[in-house]
Amino acid sequence: MASIFELPDDLLATIIESFPCRDAQIRALATLLYPRAAPCRNLIIHGTEATGKSAVTASLLDALSSSPIGDDGPLLNYAIVKSAECVTARHLFERTVGSVADSLQWEGRGSIGRCETLAALTVELTKMLKYDQRHDAEWKFVLVFDGIDRQRDAPPTLLPALARLSEIIPNLTTIFILTAPSPSLLRVSATPQLYFPPYTKPEYVMILSRPPYSPAALPNTTLQETTDLWARFTAAVHDSLAKSASRSLPGLSRACAALWPRFTAPVAAGTHRAREFTKLLVAARAYFQDESVLEPGITLASAKAPTTNATTATEARNRSTKDLAALLPPTARLLLVAAYLASHNAPRHDQTIFSTWHSGRRRRGGAGIAQRNHVTKKAKHRKIARKLLGPSAFVLERMVAIYAATRQEWVHDDEDQVGVDGDVGMALATLASLRLLVRVGGAGGAGDAMDRGGKWRVGVGWEVVRGVGRSMGVEVEEWLVE
Repeated sequence: MASIFELPDDLLATIIESFPCRDAQIRALATLLYPRAAPCRNLIIHGTEATGKSAVTASLLDALSSSPIGDDGPLLNYAIVKSAECVTARHLFERTVGSVADSLQWEGRGSIGRCETLAALTVELTKMLKYDQRHDAEWKFVLVFDGIDRQRDAPPTLLPALARLSEIIPNLTTIFILTAPSPSLLRVSATPQLYFPPYTKPEYVMILSRPPYSPAALPNTTLQETTDLWARFTAAVHDSLAKSASRSLPGLSRACAALWPRFTAPVAAGTHRAREFTKLLVAARAYFQDESVLEPGITLASAKAPTTNATTATEARNRSTKDLAALLPPTARLLLVAAYLASHNAPRHDQTIFSTWHSGRRRRGGAGIAQRNHVTKKAKHRKIARKLLGPSAFVLERMVAIYAATRQEWVHDDEDQVGVDGDVGMALATLASLRLLVRVGGAGGAGDAMDRGGKWRVGVGWEVVRGVGRSMGVEVEEWLVE
C-alpha cells in the first residue's frame, strides 16, 4: 500500500545540509506544514534563544513555496510577521493584513482600510483567503507570528483569537514561535508543539567547524592541521566561557572569532606548532579565565612600546578584580572570601582562628600556632606560603560556618544571629554559575548544591580574593595561617 505522505525529500535534504543538528525538527515541521503530508491548523514552535526556530521555519517555508506543482503554482504560500517590529496590537494587525496581501499579490491591496480590532483582522483575512478561487483545493496558506509572546500592548485574548482563525478559514495554518509556552496558551485542544532544544557541546563544535565559521589556514600549517586545532579550540572556549559569557551559538561564534587571533599568535610567529595544543592553551590561559576581552570597546593606536602577554594578563586580572568587587552582592563576596579561607587554611586551625570561646576575640593570622614550633632541621627550610599553593577541597558546611563566624566582624551589621537563609543559597548559586566556586567529588557536580556534605573548591586566585576583601575593608592575609 502506498504511503499517503508525500514529502519533497530533495528540498529537505538541502535544508538539513544548511542547518546541521536540526534534521528531526525539519522533518517534523515539513510533515505538519506540507499540504500533501499531515497539515495542522495551529502549531507552536518553542525553544530558547538562538536555537534556529525562526531561521529553520523561514527557510523551509521559502523552499516549499518556491517549488511549483503542476500548472496551478505552488501548494503553499506564507507570510511572516515579526512582533519585534510591531509597536502596538493595531500595528500587528495591519502588518499581518499587509504581509498576507503582498504574499498573495492581492488585487485590492490599495483599498485595504484600517484594521484596529481582531474582528476587522478576521474579516480582511477571510476575504483574501477563504473566498479566493484562484488556487487548488489542496492549497494552504501559512501565517507565522514570530516572537508573539513578546508583543507589546497585546490584549489578553490575542493568542486564543489568532488560534481561532483556522476554524473560520479552513486553508489557513497559524504558527506561533515562542520561548516558553504555558499549558493553556491558545485555549484550543490538541495543538501540536515542536521543541527546538539548546545545542550540546558536540553540536556546537560540529556547527562551528563548518562554513562560514571555520577559519582559513594558518601560516606554516596545512588546512587539516588548522581544522583540527580549531575544533579543539572551540571545545576549550565552550568549556571555559560558554556558561558565563556566551550561552548561544552567535555569542560562542563571536567569542571564538575574538580569541582565535590571540590564541594562534604563537603559531603565526613560529614559536609553536599547530599540533602543540597544550602549550598554546597554557600560553593563552589568561584569555580563557577572564571574559573581559570579549567586551566590545575602542582601542586607540599609539606609538608606545608593545606590551607583553604578561603585562596584558596582569591588566586584565586587575580589571576583573575590580569588576568582581563592584558586581557581586555583599553576601556573595563574603562567601567567596570564606571559601578561599576554607581552601587555604587547614581544618584544625578553624577553632583557633574563628572561635571566641577562649579569649572572647578571634585570633587573626593564626597567632600562637606557628610560634610554638622549635627550631629544628625541618624549620630551617623555607616553607611555601599557603596563598601560593593550589586550593584544596572543603565541605560546604565548613565554609558556611566560617561565613557565619566572620560576618558580624566584617560587615558590622545589627543582626544578633547569623544563619543560612535564602540569600546564602542565592549567593552560592551565583558563585557556582560564574565558576568562582567549583563542585568537586565523585558525583561530578551532580546532586543538590546545598548539600552540607558536598565538596567544593574555590576557583579564583589570591589577587582576586584580596581585591574582593579590600572592597569590604577586610585584609584576607590576616586570616591565613602561614
